[in-house]
Amino acid sequence: MLELPLATLVNNIKEQKITARSVMEAVYANIERYNSQMNIYRSLMSRERAFHYADMIDIRAANGESLGKLAGIPVSIKDNICIQDPELGTACGSRILENFRSPYDSTAVKVLKNEDAIIIGTSNMDEFAMGSSTETSAFGATLNPWNTEYVPGGSSGGAAVSIATRTALLALGSSTGGSIRQPASFCGIAGFKPSYGAVSRYGLVAYGSSLDQVGCLAKTAEDVAYGFSILQGCDLNDSTSAKVEFPQPTAPARLEGVKFCVLQEFIDSESIHDEVSQSFQDTVRMLQANGAIVEKRSFSLADFLIPAYYIIAFAEASSNLSRFDGIRYGMRQQEKETLDSLFRTSRSMGFGTEVKRRIMLGTFVLSAGYYDQYYGKATKVRSHIEQTAGALLQEFDYLLTPVSPFPAFKLGEKMDDPLAMYLADTYSVLPNLIRTPAISIPAKPSSNGLPIGVQLIGRQFQDYALLDTCTAIQNQSDYHKRRPPVLQD
Repeated sequence: MLELPLATLVNNIKEQKITARSVMEAVYANIERYNSQMNIYRSLMSRERAFHYADMIDIRAANGESLGKLAGIPVSIKDNICIQDPELGTACGSRILENFRSPYDSTAVKVLKNEDAIIIGTSNMDEFAMGSSTETSAFGATLNPWNTEYVPGGSSGGAAVSIATRTALLALGSSTGGSIRQPASFCGIAGFKPSYGAVSRYGLVAYGSSLDQVGCLAKTAEDVAYGFSILQGCDLNDSTSAKVEFPQPTAPARLEGVKFCVLQEFIDSESIHDEVSQSFQDTVRMLQANGAIVEKRSFSLADFLIPAYYIIAFAEASSNLSRFDGIRYGMRQQEKETLDSLFRTSRSMGFGTEVKRRIMLGTFVLSAGYYDQYYGKATKVRSHIEQTAGALLQEFDYLLTPVSPFPAFKLGEKMDDPLAMYLADTYSVLPNLIRTPAISIPAKPSSNGLPIGVQLIGRQFQDYALLDTCTAIQNQSDYHKRRPPVLQD
């Protein structure tokens, strides 16, 4: 039942072929089995409330009432997306917001509720979305369901694991530089970052405002497309919301004749893991066997992606996180009765090591004498990256790259080496810098069975075409049908 496509499952609930309660019972059975072991959820709705909402869906279906497009679907929400609920907080994986309860729903959550989705919990994440392994969470690391000695990726690690373990059927995540696609790759599911402005950011706790985007994770590209079609839309509460038409394909996508561009510097790099390279080449061969055109092109600005991204992200984080000062909301601690002590103590006790590191580096690159040298130059480089990538996307339909230079790594392996952790984003920051849609879908796994994803990057606002093409790709392989060993027991 939980393996059905979302659209099919919703129709079956509406037609009373399947009850929403039976779906919820199956999901909560998985939660009881896996949540405490893998630390998937930071806060969780009680079984009684979840079953009550499911029963109400079934009653409405029996009465012939109109139901939404996500009727009875259990959804997880990343811990940095605001939700107004007595049981579910919004802590951003941080002690500074541990007891915070949002007074309002984010637009994305409101849209889901309006379509009768059942929000069952907030998923664990790297603190303030700063990390690539979900190890910086103040509430403990989340484990990879394929092998619990490995990380699930980050920062949306809990969201990805909630889908992989079927403890949710749709998950909201956020992406600043790969925080949806990288955990999707490590957990063997689909993870989608829309075009900047496609989904409202209202109610998303800001990290890097010019990079952040709300996206979704699900079992397949087909389910991601279904979720995106509901979430996409202009929102007057979000000044960056796109007021453009998002064209939808009029016929199912075909791979024959579709042009894919492989970025030479990405796959010829010495830093790429052999198994990632082999998995990527397997995807290339599959595309060519189905009539697609795959060509290499040089991307001369590849070496500037990580420096430009992190300077911009850290600078914007320094500004955005200044609001957590012990006065307006969150933790309030002070050693002395002075304003300076209030700021210092609240932030020192509330923020973790990685968040402090990024705030300090961001403050430095924005400081007098260094603003133009670092942040100013990074924004100019970003503009050149947009132009260069834009030219390639005029020549080709999609850019095709690995998601990460390496497969999932072991817990603790990179925690003492921040630079090594930052390099996990080498291939995934490009779409955030150029504001285009991008998705990770499962590809050939590693020799030890761990998932590896492949990334497709589309043209700005051509999100539906990208998702349709990914569905066509998944129709030619079975990698997305693999399930973690825990689900096969």
